[in-house]
Amino acid sequence: MSEYDTVLHPDFLVPIVPRGQVLTAHSVALNGDHIGAIIPRAEAQKVVSAAHIDLPGCVLLPGFINLHCHAAMSLLRGYADDMPLMSWLQRYIWPTEQKMVSPDFVRDGSDLAIAELLKGGTTTLVDNYYFPEITAEQCDSAGLRALLNFPIIDVETAWARDAQTCINRGLALRDRYRDHDRIEIGFGPHSTYSVSESTLNQVAMLAEELDAPVHIHLQETKEEVLNSVERCGLRPIDLLQKLGLLGPRTHCVHMNALGEQDIETLALHGAHVVHCPRSNLKLGSGISPVQRLLDRGVNVALGTDGAASNNRLSMLAEAQTASLIGKVQQGDPQAVSAWSALEMATLSGAQALGQGHQLGSIESGKLADLIAVDMSGAHQLPQHDVVSNLIYASSGNEVLWSWIGGRLVVRDGELQTLDYNDVTQRAMQWSSQLGAVRSSLEHSHK
Repeated sequence: MSEYDTVLHPDFLVPIVPRGQVLTAHSVALNGDHIGAIIPRAEAQKVVSAAHIDLPGCVLLPGFINLHCHAAMSLLRGYADDMPLMSWLQRYIWPTEQKMVSPDFVRDGSDLAIAELLKGGTTTLVDNYYFPEITAEQCDSAGLRALLNFPIIDVETAWARDAQTCINRGLALRDRYRDHDRIEIGFGPHSTYSVSESTLNQVAMLAEELDAPVHIHLQETKEEVLNSVERCGLRPIDLLQKLGLLGPRTHCVHMNALGEQDIETLALHGAHVVHCPRSNLKLGSGISPVQRLLDRGVNVALGTDGAASNNRLSMLAEAQTASLIGKVQQGDPQAVSAWSALEMATLSGAQALGQGHQLGSIESGKLADLIAVDMSGAHQLPQHDVVSNLIYASSGNEVLWSWIGGRLVVRDGELQTLDYNDVTQRAMQWSSQLGAVRSSLEHSHK
């Protein structure tokens, strides 16, 4: 038998591929940073060269791929809740960012997010925020896999004075991480309403030249679409199509206000939709028509968005919400099934990253990004259907183990690459400063 480094022995194994398969009495053998094999338990226990890890009561899955987040905004959790998107952005979030965002803010906020993400089973993060060079360092240190999209916006920010400076700094960062095995840098134009057409055109040319991902908030609300038509005569997605910004490396985030023609356009160009259901619900922005997108062959991945608009960075919570609201929207209890939601959190995310051959399922030769989720709680018994219990019965706190590229980053619920107490203490120190800014903003709006 081949020699392996580590052999994992869960009660249940959900490899994602083939769809619908749940294995018992099977183990997963790791060889360095890759998956070596799926082996029957009796045979796996005979491997003498490896470290054996028993995972009683657990289901072993590929790690979750969170396709949209603003990690550093974890410091703004609960900061300005229960208001519409544009009021939330214009009255509180953007003014606070102008005053408070700094390398220290991004470092402490990113670490807080990374701690929550790792404990929740995220092994790959797609992020979009200022000072991406800081978030890159923190992801690298913690062992997280990440695509960091540098922000591009047509106003001065703490990170850059204008869109061109954003692009210049972002390209330098992309060059720095060119050969990194876990960190990639992409383009993050904020939206069609906050980035000029000429800048979007430049992004399209550069992204094509570099074969780089483009990550953009798109058609988040009906108002955004109507304003776009008023402004330039085109719906946001049609503007991207016109500029050559729609393609297999494009992540269209939110996509709540969609018509049938929009869905056809997505399908035609092979662009991906990133569904952030909890954030969209909380902001009252709308619900992406996920089942209609899936039926048309559009790849739909899941993202948490930032903790400022979701309050939680749990991919299990996101998958559950996606499934439940998908049924209501479609008027069909079979819509966005538990399996579909789980695929959206894993393999669909990998495909959106162009990494379907490396991530998103447990198959020999793929990267060993794996999580073990405790399924022994009273709320998850009996085990008639493991995937049903995983999606519909989990609270989001059940992830006990996590490996990224074969490296153990969560062991029996404890972080292995971050000092949890240090991270949380640093986060708490921002409370008084941010509270003072919020009080001044509230006073100015009276």
